[in-house]
Amino acid sequence: MASYFSDLAQQYIDGEWRPGTGSWDVIDFDPYNDEKLASITVATVEEVDLAYRAAARAQKEWAETNPYTRRAVFERALRLVEEREQEIADLIIAELGGTRVKAGFELHLAKEFLRESIHLALRPEGRILPSPVDGKENRVYRMPVGVVGVISPFNFPFLLSLKSVAPALALGNGVVLKPHQNTPIAGGTLIAKIFEDAGLPGGLLNVLVTDIAEIGDAFIEHPVPKVISFTGSDKVGRHVATVCAKHFKRSVLELGGNSALVVLDDADIDYAVDAAVFSRFVHQGQVCMAANRVLVDRSVQEEFTEKFVAKVRTLKTGDPRDPETVIGPVINSAQAAAISGTVEQALAEGATALVHGGTTDNLVEPSVLTGVPAESPLLQQEVFGPVVFLIPFDGEEDAVRIVNGTPYGLSGAVHTGNIERGVAFAKRIDTGMFHVNDGTVHDEPIVPFGGEKHSGVGRLNGETTLEAFTTVKWISIQHGRSGFPF
Repeated sequence: MASYFSDLAQQYIDGEWRPGTGSWDVIDFDPYNDEKLASITVATVEEVDLAYRAAARAQKEWAETNPYTRRAVFERALRLVEEREQEIADLIIAELGGTRVKAGFELHLAKEFLRESIHLALRPEGRILPSPVDGKENRVYRMPVGVVGVISPFNFPFLLSLKSVAPALALGNGVVLKPHQNTPIAGGTLIAKIFEDAGLPGGLLNVLVTDIAEIGDAFIEHPVPKVISFTGSDKVGRHVATVCAKHFKRSVLELGGNSALVVLDDADIDYAVDAAVFSRFVHQGQVCMAANRVLVDRSVQEEFTEKFVAKVRTLKTGDPRDPETVIGPVINSAQAAAISGTVEQALAEGATALVHGGTTDNLVEPSVLTGVPAESPLLQQEVFGPVVFLIPFDGEEDAVRIVNGTPYGLSGAVHTGNIERGVAFAKRIDTGMFHVNDGTVHDEPIVPFGGEKHSGVGRLNGETTLEAFTTVKWISIQHGRSGFPF
């Protein structure tokens, strides 16, 4: 694994590994022990231009390549991920503090999305439409957009980079990827290496390790990319969308959430507890779909709370390399401080800590809070860490009001003994995704993924990915002669 960090600590531009030419370095740390993993000199505005120009050049030939030939690259990439799975898992654990369970979960989904990309290469279909004009044939072609810029986050970097990169390439586009600076290898150069070894032509995929402190908005503003796919916070997503609109680019935004898991009065309490604990504490709660809020009908509040708190107390916090660890480190010290600050603010506002976890370096133990005032801003925002708010409600109407009472609308779940009651409840919630009798954290390669309100714009996966990374062109043919008025 050490060779991954030493060999891949570079920029990947136009099929070549090269150092950046910026004036400072991104330092890649293990968030558990602060070990320095790699140092990468940042890419500059000039290198952003080189990467996009390379992608544009290579894309023209790639778009004309037989899709069956394109498909073979993704088949090889999948085999390489399978062959290197243990090394990649170890890298995920080291670079972002993911536990072994989390690394396995991320790799499982990444392989599923690569499998879908194999099929996606053959998915674009044209249409012939009728015309009211005699002798006219209307053809509608589905075409690659050209070049896609991808900006990925730190929490599931390998999966969430691949989720845009692989489909965009499979559909005939070029790609420039900018991973988060906390995960430049797992979210960036590792993917470049896999596709290079899989035989992807040079120039089609470029990876830039850099930051807005160096390049400003150059990655988004550059004239080459027609689509920017961004996964991250709603604050940054708003800025990305604004810049894209200004430059007439399409943006696909997968943003934050403030999801709720709702326990109705007829729920299986033991099962709901298991679902809620996973939904909040998977990967230390650093998941956009995580259940920030757990809403419990007052009639079952006492039973649920007792069992929930007991289970949370069993979660081991520590070294993510230890198979017994459930809660590893958060990504950095700033995140750890922010999470601790959230807990202290809630307590200052009058909340009660049923579990009050401590913080040591980047290790943040779970906290379970109840009695947070309904008007507290904490209930309106995303908390990206192992803190959960337990909220009682009185009947379904009250639950719907509370769940919908935030600016976000990404995911959620409801637990009930009546499936159709759950579906009816789910339909009333303003989210892009909602799950009945399950957790809030799910992703599947052919099901539309995305949010409403501040949780994003657009969808990915399956047919919606096709819409995101292609465009349509109308070409008409007049087989006879048109009549003109002058």
